Amino acid sequence: QEEIISHVIGGGDALVLMPTGGGKSLCFQLPALYFDGLTIIISPLISLMKDQVDALLANGIASAFINSSLDPNEIEKVMFRARNRELKMLYLAPERLASDQFKNFIQTLNISFIAIDEAHCISEWGHDFRPEYRNLRFFREYIPNIPLVALTATATQKVRMDIMEQLRLKEKKIFLASFNRPNLMYSVYPKNDSFGQLMSLLQKYKNQPAIIYCFSRKNTEMLAEKLSYEGFRALPYHAGIDANTRKITQEKFIRDQVPIIVATIAFGMGIDKPDVRLVVHYHLPKSIEGYYQETGRAGRDGLPSECVLLYSQGDTKKHAYFINEIENEEEKIQAFLKLRQVTDYCELHSCRRKYLLEYFGEENHTENCNNCDRCLVGEEMFDATEI
Repeated sequence: QEEIISHVIGGGDALVLMPTGGGKSLCFQLPALYFDGLTIIISPLISLMKDQVDALLANGIASAFINSSLDPNEIEKVMFRARNRELKMLYLAPERLASDQFKNFIQTLNISFIAIDEAHCISEWGHDFRPEYRNLRFFREYIPNIPLVALTATATQKVRMDIMEQLRLKEKKIFLASFNRPNLMYSVYPKNDSFGQLMSLLQKYKNQPAIIYCFSRKNTEMLAEKLSYEGFRALPYHAGIDANTRKITQEKFIRDQVPIIVATIAFGMGIDKPDVRLVVHYHLPKSIEGYYQETGRAGRDGLPSECVLLYSQGDTKKHAYFINEIENEEEKIQAFLKLRQVTDYCELHSCRRKYLLEYFGEENHTENCNNCDRCLVGEEMFDATEI
């Protein structure tokens, strides 16, 4: 963090890759306090914006956000404060820059520094491409001489190059923290009785925070209901639930009033809960990047935590069905490649951690991590004559 902060304060651009829970926020919040003017922080995550602004305000730092959760009157008030130089940090959703009116507003501000969080969203090669992120080139065109930092927890070599090109980073430096999370144990269970397997895991982590990721919105609701019937305190979370209910669910989870969240990938990005002990992928994730980011919600306090993926060929077929619906041929090929990488991970006979780290370009890790199902079980000997 110190090296990144010094580089940015010196006026350089940076691409920061740090795993979930690695402390990315400090890398832009501290320089923001150092610079005289306003710092703009781009984030696609409404919940994260609110959490970070609340924390900054609690520390006496004048901050605000503009996103779809505010009504036009509230937005106008924030814009007025920004123009009057009453704010130190302003969090913005990327889609704001689609409007010329908003771009004109940006040009009235005294901006010293720009931070772009979840920067992998700008790349078509990333696992979570968002077209509205392409509008961020605007910053380079209109305010080219201020430092810009792009931050992400997941980006392959190809995605990193694309981020730097899209954002036209100058005097840039790449800061790469290790993707290795030694406190996380990775396991893949063949799906036999998935609900029974899940209940055993939840019994093992009784009343401890757990996140269960599902394929669809309907799956989350059905599973949460089933778990509640079995006596577990569980709530569903997906983008189709109204914003107020989502907010209440999130707060209940953070305050330990509900230990289990059954969610689609809409949940977890930016959730600052350090003591999640268990993350279960009840269905197959779409990509290794997504899987790594979702398992990264576990054990952010550095204590031992478990990441379990329940795998069946049926889930692969379900994904393949939806991929075949994609009309863009290049997009379809890319989606199938990502699915193949996930199934390769599930069917591994060697260290799972080594596979994940090498996927993100991190070499030279031992063949045995001593903290994944493959390394802990070892090979079994049996008579295979008849087979």
